[in-house]
Amino acid sequence: MAARTRTTKDRPSYRCTECGWQTAKWLGRCPECQAWGTVEEYGVPAVRTTAPGRVTTSAVPIGQVDGRQATARSTGVPELDRVLGGGLVPGAVVLVAGEPGVGKSTLLLDVAAKAASDEHRTLYVTGEESASQVRLRADRIHAIDDHLYLAAETDLSAVLGHLDAVKPSLLILDSVQTIASPELDGAPGGMAQVREVAGALIRVSKERGMATLLVGHVTKDGSIAGPRLLEHLVDVVLSFEGDRHARLRLVRGVKNRYGTTDEVGCFELHDEGITGLADPSGLFLTRRAEPVPGTCLTVTLEGRRPLVAEVQALTVDSQIPSPRRTTSGLETSRVSMMLAVLEQRGRISALGKRDIYSATVGGVKLSEPAADLAIALALASAASDTPLPKNLVAIGEVGLAGEVRRVTGVQRRLSEAHRLGFTHALVPGDPGKIPPGMKVLEVADIGDALRVLPRSRRRDAPRDEEERR
Repeated sequence: MAARTRTTKDRPSYRCTECGWQTAKWLGRCPECQAWGTVEEYGVPAVRTTAPGRVTTSAVPIGQVDGRQATARSTGVPELDRVLGGGLVPGAVVLVAGEPGVGKSTLLLDVAAKAASDEHRTLYVTGEESASQVRLRADRIHAIDDHLYLAAETDLSAVLGHLDAVKPSLLILDSVQTIASPELDGAPGGMAQVREVAGALIRVSKERGMATLLVGHVTKDGSIAGPRLLEHLVDVVLSFEGDRHARLRLVRGVKNRYGTTDEVGCFELHDEGITGLADPSGLFLTRRAEPVPGTCLTVTLEGRRPLVAEVQALTVDSQIPSPRRTTSGLETSRVSMMLAVLEQRGRISALGKRDIYSATVGGVKLSEPAADLAIALALASAASDTPLPKNLVAIGEVGLAGEVRRVTGVQRRLSEAHRLGFTHALVPGDPGKIPPGMKVLEVADIGDALRVLPRSRRRDAPRDEEERR
C-alpha cells in the first residue's frame, strides 16, 4: 500500500540553533552564520487523538423524541410569523440583517412588546443606543409592556448576567457587531469577537430553550457583515429589504431550518411605527378613472405570494446625442433587452432616438422575467401615446426572438388579479385553470401582444404598416 503523501502541516522544518535561520530541508552547514552541525529539526506536529468521553444524553430512536418542545410560538406579528414558518421555536437563533435605517430596530422592538406576557418575558439588549433613546422609540410606536425588559450593554459577560437575572423566553440583541467579549482582544465587530459572541449566545439559547433574535449589519454590496460562519451557526437568516424613500418593507427568508424560504412578509413603515400588510397590492397600484399611456399592470411572485404591480414608462424626444435610459425598480439590462426586442421584433421605430424613463409604483422591485411582457407593453404604449385597455394585466417572459415564454405560478397570478377586479389578461400559452369571469388572451410572441394597442391612435406605427402605405 502506497505511503500517505505528507502535507505542508506534516512536513518538518529545520532551524539553526545559533542564528535562528530556518529551512525546509536539513543542511550540514548554516548558510547564514556559516556554523557546522547547528541545523536541527523542530516543529514536528504531535499526533493527537480524542478519547471517548461521557455523553450528556443517551441516544434514543427518533420516533421517541418529544417534538412538542419545538412547537413554534407566535411573535404577535402575523407577517413575521409567516416568514418564520409559524413563529419562534424555543432555542432558535434568528439573524435579521438589513441596511441602516430600513426599520430593523423598529420592527424588533414591536415584536419584543407583543411577544412579552406573564409567562414569557422578553429582554431587549441594545448596544448601539442608550436605554432612554429606545424608550422614546417605544413610546412612539406604543411598544410598552411590563414584561419587556431593556438593557444597554456592550459587554458579553454583562449580557449573560442579564440573562441570569431576567430569565427571558425571548432575547433581542441589537446588534451582534456591537458586543465584545472581555476574554478576547480586538475591537467589537471583528471576526473573532463576532464569532465568540454569537457562539456564546447560541449555546445559552439551546441550553435554556430561549429564542434569540440577533441584528446584523450589512456591507456595501448588501451581504451580511462578519464571518460567513455566523450564517451557518444560526437557525434562521432573515433579510430586511426596502427603499428608505418608500413605505414598503419586505422580510425575506434566506435560511430557515424550521420552515420554507419561499415566504415573504410585507410591512409598511410610517411615523407611528411599522405595521404588517396582509394585502400589500394596493401600494403598488394607481387607480385612475381613465387609462394613461405608458402604464401596464403585472403580477409578480414574491416567494409564493402574488403581488399586483404597476410598470410605468415615458418616452420623450432627446435633446442630446446619446439618449437617456433611466430605470427605478426595474433592472436596466432587462429594460434594454425589451427595447431591442420591440424595435427589431415588434417593428416599433424611433425608440433608439428618445429618452426613455421606466419605473415601478410604490417602491417594489421587479426582477423576475415574468414582468417582461408588462415592461414591453408599457414601453410600446408610451412610444405610441396609446393607453392599454382598462383592467388588463400582462404576464410572461419575452425572449430575444420575440417569443412569449411560460412562467411559474400563472394560476396563482391570475387568481390574485381576478380578486382585485381585473377582467382581462395577456398570458403565454396553456395558462391552466382560468378564474370564472376573466377573459384571458394567449399570446405566442410580442407581435400578438402588441395587437391589444388600438391602432387608430398610434403615433409611431409599426414599420411593416408604414411600408404597406
